[in-house]
Amino acid sequence: MNWLDTLLQGVLLGGLYALFAAGLSLVFGIMRLVNLAHGDLIVLAAFLILVLVSLLGLNPFLAALTAAPLMFAVGWLLQYHLLNRTLGNDILPPLLVTFGLSIVIQNGLLESFTADSRRISAGALETASLQFGGVGAGLMPLITFASAVLVIVGLNQLIYRTELGCAFRATSDDVVTASLMGIRPNTIFAVATGLAMMIVTVAALYLGMRANFDPTAGPARLIYAFEAVIIGGLGSLWGTLAGGVILGVAQTVGAAVDPEWQILAGHIAFLLVLVFRPRGLFLRAVD
Repeated sequence: MNWLDTLLQGVLLGGLYALFAAGLSLVFGIMRLVNLAHGDLIVLAAFLILVLVSLLGLNPFLAALTAAPLMFAVGWLLQYHLLNRTLGNDILPPLLVTFGLSIVIQNGLLESFTADSRRISAGALETASLQFGGVGAGLMPLITFASAVLVIVGLNQLIYRTELGCAFRATSDDVVTASLMGIRPNTIFAVATGLAMMIVTVAALYLGMRANFDPTAGPARLIYAFEAVIIGGLGSLWGTLAGGVILGVAQTVGAAVDPEWQILAGHIAFLLVLVFRPRGLFLRAVD
């Protein structure tokens, strides 16, 4: 029963990692952009939610709902006016620009909020739990995992059942041909990044309610997001969820064996996937 509980906690933790990774997967799948500032944007969204909760007294979920369109605007502006200029056959310019953006965000947050760690209070939700037979699960992790599944389902519906999704797939396949058919790739890319930032806001909400965060917490979240994306397969949305679950289970099993092995076990699982399935476990979804 203890191992069953360990596996359940790992699966639920994987939901959080899938939320970290879903926006990264979407952006890479559509425009092959590797965003090194992704983790710092998650932390930026967490601080934005914290400010809305602290200053306006909003419920954290309502604060996230308020922050989401603001983060969409941030993503749209960044992509349209900055990151679109770096796209091309050379992957180095977007890496350098997003690395610089990461540094700017971290230092801006340090200047604004100091290096103190913060947390978004969720009240009774933080300690609420449900029992499944002899296994208990926190209500917050359950909601987090359900949110991850809803995000993945929503993105798949958007990509395969809407005109915007058709434009996403067209520009992902061939930017030049899509342009000839009347699609404006720069605008489509900006919308995709805006959507990714809305997903980032959801991830930031649960990050802030489940753990402490500070202005330098972004790179660690970026690593988890990258590992989940690569385990599942670059650009595969359902693969991203599976990758997050695999990473979460590996960490909780490692922690059950020895608490010092928690993070290491996740990295070992990631390396094993790279050895045996270097292209990930699933095919790319946006093609």
